[in-house]
Amino acid sequence: MNQALHILVEGKVQGVGFRKFTRQAARDHQITGWVRNLEDGKVECVAEGKEDDLDNFLHQISLGPIGSQVVNLKKISVENAGFQSFEILIP
Repeated sequence: MNQALHILVEGKVQGVGFRKFTRQAARDHQITGWVRNLEDGKVECVAEGKEDDLDNFLHQISLGPIGSQVVNLKKISVENAGFQSFEILIP
């Protein structure tokens, strides 16, 4: 059964390709949902998938792409929305 998480990523995560990196990590781990930049410099994401796949996805995004520095990754469980893909949202 799929789980869903709302994730806030803090640190140097804008201007370093973090959203594209996150989208690729999601595709690598069969995760659906979305990612977007926030005005306060954080990156926000909703991710849905199997527990093991989500754990691997979270580990990968906690490392981030070259040039990024993830300082904090906050996650809370949310209701599964049944996304069919993983997309970058433009605010």
